[in-house]
Amino acid sequence: MSILAEPMGSLLKLVYDLIGNYGISIIIFTIIVKMILFPLTIKQTKSMKNMQEIQPKVKALQEKYKNDKEKLNVKMMELYKEHNVNPLGGCLPLLVQFPIIIGLFTALREPWNYVFTISQQAYEVMDTSFLWLPNLLEPDTWILPITAAALTYFSSATMSAGKEVQQTQKMMTYFFPVLIFVMGSDAIGAGFPAGLTLYWVINSGAQIIQQLIINRPSLPMKGDSD
Repeated sequence: MSILAEPMGSLLKLVYDLIGNYGISIIIFTIIVKMILFPLTIKQTKSMKNMQEIQPKVKALQEKYKNDKEKLNVKMMELYKEHNVNPLGGCLPLLVQFPIIIGLFTALREPWNYVFTISQQAYEVMDTSFLWLPNLLEPDTWILPITAAALTYFSSATMSAGKEVQQTQKMMTYFFPVLIFVMGSDAIGAGFPAGLTLYWVINSGAQIIQQLIINRPSLPMKGDSD
């Protein structure tokens, strides 16, 4: 994990050296990372949309050739080619982002190992109050975890909007917010450092904004008929 976490920790340390406030540094750091990953997010979202649009045709082929797997595979490839859809297009950007997310998670969970070179400095920085929080070292019991869970739900709901949404995806829309709350709160769960939960709040909020930008309808060109 250190191979993934050290670059993320170095970036956060660079932001902190410029800002001087750990909480604000996490917010700016999260926004920078989201901006870097934005092209991949666009590609992933467009691929998911394209797959959703052809789902009725996919189901029709599956029903028509349910007894001929070889013919079904040929027809499916023809359908993907006709609509310029890559069935792996939504997975590849996610695979690229996954190591980055793991590195972020690890660095923010253990900043005394990956962000600050001296453990004592890490504790001094994280022990400073931020907003209503006495520090970002201890977990926040309610406000941050609930906010993180709510934003995670809305982010997942925005990404899965559409008529053709698999049941598994619908279940994950409800499962992940509960998991995030359990991970972030020390009331019933793991109680990760408030700094990590703060990152998740900003990350989910930025994700919602990104999805709204990507999903907004294009303005009609001049000369187009109503």
